[in-house]
Amino acid sequence: MTAQEKSPLQPHLADVRSRVSAEEWALRVDLAAAYRLVAHFGWSDLVFTHISARIPGPEHHFLINPYGFLFDEITASSLVKIDLQGKKVMETPYPVNPAGFTIHSAIHAAREDAACVLHVHSLNGIAVSAQKCGFLPISQQSIFVQAALGYHDYEGVALNEDEKPRLVRDLGNNTFLILRNHGLLTVGANPADAFLAMYLFESACAIQLRAQAGGSGAEHLITVPQPILDGAKAQMQQVTKGLGSALVWPGLLRKLDRIDASFRE
Repeated sequence: MTAQEKSPLQPHLADVRSRVSAEEWALRVDLAAAYRLVAHFGWSDLVFTHISARIPGPEHHFLINPYGFLFDEITASSLVKIDLQGKKVMETPYPVNPAGFTIHSAIHAAREDAACVLHVHSLNGIAVSAQKCGFLPISQQSIFVQAALGYHDYEGVALNEDEKPRLVRDLGNNTFLILRNHGLLTVGANPADAFLAMYLFESACAIQLRAQAGGSGAEHLITVPQPILDGAKAQMQQVTKGLGSALVWPGLLRKLDRIDASFRE
């Protein structure tokens, strides 16, 4: 099967690249890649979560998935451009889910540095989000998360505008957020940073569940000493050169190109 046969991209979307800036097109490619990678690693919940990215410029416009597309179908051209209220600002045949943008819009409005917001309903993440002990610092992956982690209590399906201030408060200046009984969220300056943050987050959650499955309660697990946790932010910057853009992202794009390069369309 060819890339064109795999992609749901319609012919009349082929001119999207000519109608946007080079900067926006590059962002579209990276965001489409993030969607494909979330699907590749098994974190997607069919069509029911979102990754959003702010387009550079004064308009406060954003890109988000066309509602109803599986994450491994999303392309650069099919991403929908919306405003802070979730309304489409560029012609497209595809719908959006304004309710799905509730969490994202709150964070984008409050955090200038959070140009990309990535939210998943991964099984490992939801399982940890439901534990009273919370996220445990028991692995090397976990120390980077623990250094910039917030919690937000479950208030039902995220549809209510009045939840936004509490969501923003609970995220604070952090990179990682556990949505209790719901899932995981990361923010970044770009899709690369938000994705690698989620990779660390989801990996640490999987490690925690496997450690607990050994039959020992949380009180019997070896936790990372506090002095190491205190220095984790500086270590993270040194090891990853800024959470992914400079080091990991090019390799991930090469992986996607080998699998199916249609995300670039």
